[in-house]
Parts: sequence; C-alpha cells; structure tokens
Amino acid sequence: MITPEISSDVAPQAEPKGRLLGVLGRLFDRPPSAIGAGVVLLFVLLALVGPWIAPYGPNQQIAAEARQPPSARHLFGTDTLGRDVFSRILLGTRDVLSLAGLGTLLAVVAGTSIGLLSGYLGGWADEVIMRLFDSVLALPAMLLALLLLGSLGPSRPSVLLVIAVVYTPIVARVVRSVVLAVKGRGFVDVARLQGEPLSYILFRELLPSALPALAVEAALRFSYAIFLVASLGFLGLGVQPPSPDWGLMVKEARGAVSQTPWALYYPAGAIALLVVAVNLMADGLKRALRPTAAVRERS
Repeated sequence: MITPEISSDVAPQAEPKGRLLGVLGRLFDRPPSAIGAGVVLLFVLLALVGPWIAPYGPNQQIAAEARQPPSARHLFGTDTLGRDVFSRILLGTRDVLSLAGLGTLLAVVAGTSIGLLSGYLGGWADEVIMRLFDSVLALPAMLLALLLLGSLGPSRPSVLLVIAVVYTPIVARVVRSVVLAVKGRGFVDVARLQGEPLSYILFRELLPSALPALAVEAALRFSYAIFLVASLGFLGLGVQPPSPDWGLMVKEARGAVSQTPWALYYPAGAIALLVVAVNLMADGLKRALRPTAAVRERS
C-alpha cells in the first residue's frame, strides 16, 4: 500500500499545534493556574477595549462630585479632584501592561541572545560576560533602577530601558544554564559537524531546549516588571502626571487616604491582583511545559 505524500507534510505542521494545545490544556486543568491565566487574559482584554468602555476620561474632573464613595455612577468612587477612579484604573491598564510587557520583551530578547552565545562559546568570553552580569546583579533591582533613572530622567523610554537592563542578566543566566547542560548532546554535535553557521546552532538547535525554562522566566520577569513600574510611579520616577498609572494613583491618593480610601485601595488592589495572577500563571506554565521539555531531551 502506498502512503500518500501529503502525510509527510502534514505531520510536522500538526505536531507543534498539538504540543501547544497540550500545554494550554495542562495550564487550565488546575484551578490556581487557570484562575491566574484567566485574570491575566481579562486584564489584557481590558487594556484593549478600555478606551471604548471607560465611562469617563482619565483626567476628566467633575468638581461637584469630588470625594464621592463607590456608587452606581462611580463604581470605584472619585478622588479629591473629582476624577472617576474606575475609569482611571481601566485606562491605566494599557500603560502598565505595555510598559511592563515591552520592557520584559526587550530583556528576554537580549538575555536570550547573550545567554545562548555565552553558554555555547564558553571559555574566557563566557567568564567575562558572566562576571559583568554578576556585578549588575550585586545591586538590588530597585536601587539599580533608581541609579539609572537618576541619570536618564523619568520618562517612558527610561522606564523601558531600566526594565531591560535590570532583568537581562537574570534571563541570560537562566538560558546559559540550559545551554551548558545540552550543548554537548548529539544533535548539537551533528549540526556542528555539518558546518551549520553559529546562528543556526544557537537559535535552531539550542533555543528550543531553553524555551520551557525561558517561558517560565519571562512570566516571572513580567510580574516583577509590573511591580517595578508601579513602584517607580509611586516614587514619582516613572510615568509622570497626569497619566493614570496605578503606582502614581496610589501616590496621589496617599495624602487623602482618610477622606478617599477607595482612591488608594482600588489601584493598589489592581497591582496586587495582576502580580499574583501572573505568578500563578507562571507556576502553571512551569508544570505544563515539563512534558514538552522531556520530549525534547529524549529526542
């Protein structure tokens, strides 16, 4: 019996799709990770549709309704300037996710590239790069962020650069540890003997082995980036007024907490909820990606 030629083309395309569905299934098969992923997806949805469903503008002031408690007209109440807290939190979701997400993406891309190269080359190049990163990691993340922002000045591009600089060394070390464990395996030796270029070996042979650990690390860095963006906003060194940044909202409401406690508790609760949800999702990803990593190791 002759096997149709199309079967050899379909199988390789279906395999990644099947693995992705398997990872998603394992991610949502337990309540903690399912809740975490669901909350993250909800925040992403709110970031996308927020401008169309927010009842008020982010800086729209209604002086006659200042310091109003939560009600049907103002779900989260109003602040001392008469701004709707619910609308500001809703519209601030996009700023928080875009800053933290883009900053994390920059850190993951840079850290992955450096980690792959450093781990594969080894020798003095790996030693120099890792010692340089050790000197950066010796400083607490917040202190390093404050030092950088003190030189660059508070702005959105500065916050993005700070997130990338702070978290690139951590991502690089995670990727490097995986590369050191797999670079002596047969599939890497075969690619080297075939004369494949360095870029092919790094990104086609070594990177797939690092993807499970990298996905979990990226989710964790994203949660820390959210907290870092909010902390910098609270300190007045991140996004500047009148932006509806959650950390900035907490800072502005702190002085009138006895009069408008809802203006402080709701943005602070949004920060806590999103960070906890991302961490729950990261834990679920770590468990969901284990079978995929095991298949790669056996291959």
